[in-house]
Order: sequence, then C-alpha cells, then structure tokens
Amino acid sequence: MMNKKNKKSLSAASLATIGIVYGDIGTSPLYTLRECFSGYYNFSVQPDVVFGFLSLIFWALILIVSLKYLVHVMRADNEGEGGILTLMSLAGRNTTPRVTSILVMIGLIGLIGLIGLIGLIGLIGLIGLIGLIGLIGLIGLIGLIWLIGLIGLIGLIGLIGLIGLIGAGFFYGEVVITPAVSVMSAIEGLEIAAPSLEAYIVPCSIGLLTLLFLIQKHGTGSVSRFFSPIMLIWFLTLALLGISGILINPEVLKAVHPKWAISFFKEYQLASFFVLGAIVLAVTGVEALYADMGHFGKSPIRLAWFSIVLPSLVLNYFGQGALLLKNPAAIKNPFFLLAPEWALIPLLILATLAAIIASQAVISGVFSLTRQAVRLGYLPPMKIIHTSEMESGQIYIPMVNWTLYIGVVLVIINFQHSSNLAAAYGIAVTGTMVLTSILICAVALKNWNWNPVCVGLLLFSFLIIDIPLFSANSLKFFSGGWLPLTLGLLIFIIMITWKSERFRMLRRMYQHNNSLEAMISSLEKNSPIRVPGTAVYLSHTVNVIPFAFLYNLKHNKILHERVILLTLRTEDVPYVHNIRRVTIEKLSGTFWRVVAYYGFKEIRNVEDIFHRCGLEGLSCKMMESSFFISRETLILSKRPWYLFLRGKLFIALSRNAMYEPDEFEIPPDRVIELGSQVEI
Repeated sequence: MMNKKNKKSLSAASLATIGIVYGDIGTSPLYTLRECFSGYYNFSVQPDVVFGFLSLIFWALILIVSLKYLVHVMRADNEGEGGILTLMSLAGRNTTPRVTSILVMIGLIGLIGLIGLIGLIGLIGLIGLIGLIGLIGLIGLIGLIWLIGLIGLIGLIGLIGLIGLIGAGFFYGEVVITPAVSVMSAIEGLEIAAPSLEAYIVPCSIGLLTLLFLIQKHGTGSVSRFFSPIMLIWFLTLALLGISGILINPEVLKAVHPKWAISFFKEYQLASFFVLGAIVLAVTGVEALYADMGHFGKSPIRLAWFSIVLPSLVLNYFGQGALLLKNPAAIKNPFFLLAPEWALIPLLILATLAAIIASQAVISGVFSLTRQAVRLGYLPPMKIIHTSEMESGQIYIPMVNWTLYIGVVLVIINFQHSSNLAAAYGIAVTGTMVLTSILICAVALKNWNWNPVCVGLLLFSFLIIDIPLFSANSLKFFSGGWLPLTLGLLIFIIMITWKSERFRMLRRMYQHNNSLEAMISSLEKNSPIRVPGTAVYLSHTVNVIPFAFLYNLKHNKILHERVILLTLRTEDVPYVHNIRRVTIEKLSGTFWRVVAYYGFKEIRNVEDIFHRCGLEGLSCKMMESSFFISRETLILSKRPWYLFLRGKLFIALSRNAMYEPDEFEIPPDRVIELGSQVEI
C-alpha cells in the first residue's frame, strides 16, 4: 500500500516538474534549428549540414543535460537545495590551509600552461593549418595540463567564492532574456498564420508576460497545477509532430550517430565552431533545472526528463530535420510548418502557453537563488513570502519579481524580434555551465573524497564541451551578448559589495568593544535602576556588547530585570533541526545569551525562538519583552575613488534593505530603536 502511495506521489511530482522545471528547455524547438540556419552563420539547407546539426543537438542533450546535470551535478545538493550558490557553499568546505597552498602553486603553473596552449590553438586554427587529427592531439595536450592545473585551481577557497558569485550573476543576466525569447518565438507564429498581424507580436508578448508576473504571488504550487497538464500536452504534441516529420524521411534518424557531428567539424572547421553559438540554444534552461531542485526534488526531475521530456525533444528536432530535407524553404519556421495547416492556430495557442510556462521556470529559479543569496549574506534582506504551508521552497519575492518584469519588457521593446534576442542569448548560459563544471569537481574532490585523477578526467570531459560552447557564444558580444554580461556584472558587484562592506562595518563597530563578561560583572555589582520586564538586545556577534545596550545604559541609565542578548545565525544548510534551534547560556543572575540557528531556507521568527526558549527552561513572553535595536547612520571615511563608489552603493543598499524587526517578525509596538553613527 505504501509503495503504491509513493509511486503515486512520485508521478504527481514528476508531472509538476514538467510544468515548472522543463518549461524553458521544452520550448527550445521553437527557435533552435531555425537559428542554426540563420544568416548569422551562413549555412544553407543541405543534407550533410542538417545531419550535422541534428547530431550536435542530440549529443548536447545527452552529454550536457542527461549526464552532466541530471547524473552528476544534481548529486551536489545541500539537503535537497540546488543552484550555483549551493555548489559554491559545498565547494568551500573541508579544505585545510596546507592543501590549499599546494593547490595554489600547482594551479598557477597549470593556468599559465593552459593559457599558452589555448593561444597556440587559436593561432593555428585561425590560419587554417589545423585538421581534425591535429585538433584531437592538441586537445589531448590541453587535457594533461587541465589534469594538473584546473584541479589545483578549484582548490582555491577565494576563487571558489568568486566563481559562485560570478555564476550567480550570469544566471541573473540570462533570466532577463529567457522569458522574452520564449514568448516572442511562440507569438511569431502569427507571421505564418496571418502575416498582417506581425505588428502585434511585441504588444502581445508584453501583455502575456505581464499576466505571468501578476500571478507569481499565488506561488509555484498553484501555478504548477494549472501549467503541468498544459506542458504535458505540449511535450506529447512535440513528439507527435516529430513522428509525423520522421515518417516523411526516416533516414534522418541516422543523425543519432556521432560520426555526423565529427564529419561536420571536419568539413566546415572554423564555421562549425561558430555555429555552436546556436546549438547551445537547445540546452538553455539546465541551470534553472538545477536551481529549481529544491522545489520538487531529484527523483521527479530525473523521471520526467528521461520518460517524457528528452524523447519528445529528440523526436521533434529530428522531425524538423526531416521536413527540411524534403522542403528547404521550410527553414523560415520549421517548427510551425511541421504541423498540418488545420492545426496551425491550435498549435500557436499551445506554443504561446508553453512559452509562458517556460518563463515560469527561470522566475522560480531566480526566486530560489535570491533567497539563498540573502540568507548567506550576499544580498540585503528583502521581503520573502512563502506561498505554501507544505513546501518551504515555494516562495515569492515582490522586489525581484517586478524588477525582473521591468527588465524583460525593456528587452522586448529594444530587440523587437526573437532572432535578435537569440543572438544575445548564450554567453551567460555557457559561462554558468563552465563555472558549474569547476565547482562540481571541487565538491567531488573535497566533499566526496574522489580520487584526484578521476576528478581531473571528469573536469576535462566537462570543459572539453563547455569551453568551446562559451567561446563560440562570446562572439555574440556585440550582437547583444553584452546585455546579460552587463546585468550579471551588476549583480556580481552588488553581491560582493554587500558582503565585503557589511563585514567592514561590523568590524569597525566592534573593534574597540570592551569585554562583555567584565561589563556584566560590573553591572551586577553596581547595578543601575532596574525596571520590570525583559530587554532583548539583538547582536550580530556573540561575546560583544551590543551598541543598543550601551546607548540605552548611557542615556536612560536603567536596566531591565532580565536582559537577553540574542544572536541569530544562518547556517550553511537549508534547514536546522528544532533540537539545535537555540542554545541558551546564563551569563549572570540577570543576563542571558541566546543564539538561534536557522538554515538559509527558513524564516527567522522571534516568536518561534521564544517558544523554543520556553521548552529549554527560559520562559519569555512577547508582551512583557522590549526589543532594543541599533540603527546605524553610515559615514564614509577617506577612500580611493573606486572604494568610495562601493561605499556609496552599500549605503544605498542599506537604506533600502528590509527593516530588521520585519525580517524577524517582531511586533512593531515591542521595538525600541537607538541610533548611532558608524564610519566605514
């Protein structure tokens, strides 16, 4: 009976993942093959080219999505939570200073050799003196360097931190383009059904995305119940359309053999390298897949991919290829022209709904990533609404939602057509893929204790795919690729500024702090006037005197009958068990220290802390307690101009950060705020 229930639950969760997780990658057939033959790459529709493209797309789905992400990357979870910040967190553990110093030296030597060999390959390739055999030989030499150098580089704690933040920035950069390119590609089916409606593509795209962002507040659970059946129909439709195309020309199935991809590279050499910038469109969405892992879990995501999503995508791509072999003119829009004429309007409606759902995948992914960044201290506190009583991973962040909406609308207005957006798409995606490869191998080396040689081989197998894809997409920089990179750089600057400047502020605040134990001892011996009730002082750090405590004592010259020094800590895990929620230490007859621990997926709630304290013997009542909070006015010290600008940014972020009592859900009428000036 239990097994039947578990199977039913797994099936339901797998259906939900189809509606949320696979929306982005599921709409790639709308534009991927069309973009491969766009004027940007100058390839004509002929059999060897079609077979080469189909073979590259098929093996990209197998090697990147199936093997890399679903088999390897999704193993690296932090109690079920995924995303590149989770990888960064895991990769930063379990490293000793001695190991780090050794890896630094090896890594620097390897990096120098790697750069030299890459430069040599670039020179030889550009002058046309390299063939397929020579390329394989040089790749082998690079592999030897990577086995030494890149294993060393992934051991650098600081580098790992930067890798994670850069990857997070890339992810933010790509999510602005994904909703726009997906929805516009679907709406552009109007050009096939009724060319006179072309002028309505941009306004219709903006209107549909506006509706999508409006319903985010209802949560991914409610959304998935509506979206999942539609996406199931979408993938079944992809499969049926693909089968109908394959029946026209079954010979197209030969493209499964990797010899066609190899022959394509051998025949077209440098041109084949450039077209990788379009092939990567078939795998966009893999990072959102990993970031959304905390919403549904590993098993449902894997089951949905191998049973429904992958077969449907492969069939549809091969069906489009068969159509092009029969009718090269169908390259105008091979996806819609694959359908019979009577089904064009229903397919257009279904494709539009699927594109809207594709946008949902990256929106929910960016919500998850933002919450992790806030809890880990890389972004300022902001309002996070939990939309489900059962699933803590289902959240809504108003500020992120509407900021992303504004960015998407501006992108649509600026680029006007999905082909223009496709030219901008890919740099951020492939950049994140490269960084993910490095981080997952760092986790395998340091957390899973894999053999260094095995880790090196794994890293080499990842990067031999990721680096060419990233290099090919970097050529799109001036065609629009600057946009996601600029947005990613902006987010990276914000994250690194908040983390570093906040650390600087706290260090400056407590650098002249006297001994907490000595002050408590002195106050117990020579106590000022005592007043009834409990005073709770929020402190960022244990063993220091909270500023609010000093100011209250200095100006009001009183103490409450009981004083609690409360510190809230965010652990490097998604959840903390209730048994470990609080630690209580009695410092004197009237002074207590309470440290509350929370995971980065949890809501920090003072009422819950008081409840836990009561269970541990320290009875606290909200209406008999006063919470003292210090409010810092930040003043910049003399700095170099670039640090001055960073300080100004930090001050602006601090002013717009979520109010601390709201963050911890402290009743407003129980809060007493004391101001201070801090020079940073």
